[in-house]
Amino acid sequence: MDDKTNQKSRSGFNRRSFMAGAAGSALIPMTARAAAPATSTASAQDPSLPVNVTLRVNGERKSLNIDARTTVLDALREHIGLTGSKKGCDHGQCGACTVLIEGRRVLSCLTLALSAQDHEITTIEGLAGGDRLHPMQQAFIDQDAFQCGYCTPGQIMSAVACVKEGHANSDDDIREYMSGNICRCAAYPNIVAAVKQAAPAILSGEQKG
Repeated sequence: MDDKTNQKSRSGFNRRSFMAGAAGSALIPMTARAAAPATSTASAQDPSLPVNVTLRVNGERKSLNIDARTTVLDALREHIGLTGSKKGCDHGQCGACTVLIEGRRVLSCLTLALSAQDHEITTIEGLAGGDRLHPMQQAFIDQDAFQCGYCTPGQIMSAVACVKEGHANSDDDIREYMSGNICRCAAYPNIVAAVKQAAPAILSGEQKG
């Protein structure tokens, strides 16, 4: 009996010690939070607050106050009013949102506006020279390289880059390097023809420049 009594006593003591220790541990984070300086959270920037961004779009500087998570596509469409770049899949798979950043084609729906600061952004609205269409725009019209027209701005921007990258030397090259731009109306043969038509004028213009 004495052994059993002692065993229960030891068991009871251990349980009480455990509970007391657990309660003390639970209070530590609360105490630590209470003791933290009041300025620690105030000094950190709230990620939900808008930020100031300056974008260079078609040769003009645009100062915006936007959410830090805003994409180039949404900045163009919702804040600057340039709706030529289209929001298709919004997952970077269709190419409808293609713009040029420093001459390189970029999927604007996957590119943060913050990362595009201090870089020249060219959209479909910035291709034409006044009332004179860009050679690629004119070629798309001449070759009837569109039907519904929704993907056309992205197709044209990608086609311009395709030529300047040196990938318009053959039909197969054009198809390969334009494959990231989907045309649900299936105007692909006409798009290839348009790229071939515009390529000499674009390349000669670069040589003159």
